[in-house]
Amino acid sequence: MNQKDFICLKEALEKKKKILVSSCLLGMKINYEGKAHPIDQLRQLFLQGQAIPICPEVLANLPIPRDPAEIVMVNGERKVYNKKELDVTEDYRLGAQRTLDTARTSGAKLAIMKSNSPSCGCGKIYDGTFGKNLIDGDGITVALLKENGVRVITEADFLACLK
Repeated sequence: MNQKDFICLKEALEKKKKILVSSCLLGMKINYEGKAHPIDQLRQLFLQGQAIPICPEVLANLPIPRDPAEIVMVNGERKVYNKKELDVTEDYRLGAQRTLDTARTSGAKLAIMKSNSPSCGCGKIYDGTFGKNLIDGDGITVALLKENGVRVITEADFLACLK
């Protein structure tokens, strides 16, 4: 996380600005396994009305649970394939667009997203081999948010700022 992201987070928290937050980080059991990754401090933001729950995969009507998916490069283009080798790129793009629409509608300029996900990964994503190997990169949704001026940090970045 860079200095500008840190300042954006501090300002959002102090001024009670709306923040997009991955729903699984708020305790909703909606990740690909039907599990949650709750963080108490983020749940508090939700209970105070500041955090807007968001899950690009759910917005794209993908099932819960669903097959794990990872980003791969195909002919120079980023594609998302699930473990059954089904191309689910368009679903992920749809979820990304709907997430961006939510950011615009709500006025959110910051998102706290689940690390490593093919949608929400920020800075690191899995390499497409389903071997749990991380590489530099952003998920489909995070890339679109950043391209449109929304700052994005991970849950680890958020927790580090609270220390």
